Amino acid sequence: MEMQRSILAKAKHACAKLSSVYNKGSMIKLSERQVISTKNQPPFDVFISYRGTDTRRTIAGLLYDHLSHVGQLRPFLDYKSLSPGDNIMDKISAAVKTCRVGLPVFSPRYCESYYCLYELALMYRTSKCIVPIFCDMKPSQLRVPSDRSSTLQCFAWALDEAKETVGLSFDSTNGDWSELLTNASDAVRKMLEGSE
Repeated sequence: MEMQRSILAKAKHACAKLSSVYNKGSMIKLSERQVISTKNQPPFDVFISYRGTDTRRTIAGLLYDHLSHVGQLRPFLDYKSLSPGDNIMDKISAAVKTCRVGLPVFSPRYCESYYCLYELALMYRTSKCIVPIFCDMKPSQLRVPSDRSSTLQCFAWALDEAKETVGLSFDSTNGDWSELLTNASDAVRKMLEGSE
């Protein structure tokens, strides 16, 4: 009983603190600041497209960290690059359109995701340099599952393009993670240097 009262008191204190901080004037200032910082934000160098259930906490996150810290690049990775209140589709579309290199991380469930296929198609439509990474799959396995809706079928052409693009292959069970990160970073740098 004592513990419940303590937790309830802490929760009420936190709510009161938040209420005093988020008055109407400060919310307007925050919104204006967010708009200004978004407009002044430089475009991303690399857009990482991935299926969260397969690779969010492994290859996608490691690529983001490696590219930003070791490679000193500006990668976009949704869960690290989006802020509360952002419109997901608007921010993702803008990031794809302004990036210079697309880095789709193909994994076994990538082709089941509308968002992944949308990002891939947008990369090809906007003529980005693309470095595909085939994680635990082969390029020949890229296809929209036959039991999926026709909504996904409209992206089949983008998967066909990806099959024809030379990429990096990686086996997450037996592969050398350090080598993959280095090879991906080198490939992205080479693409960036070639697009200048």
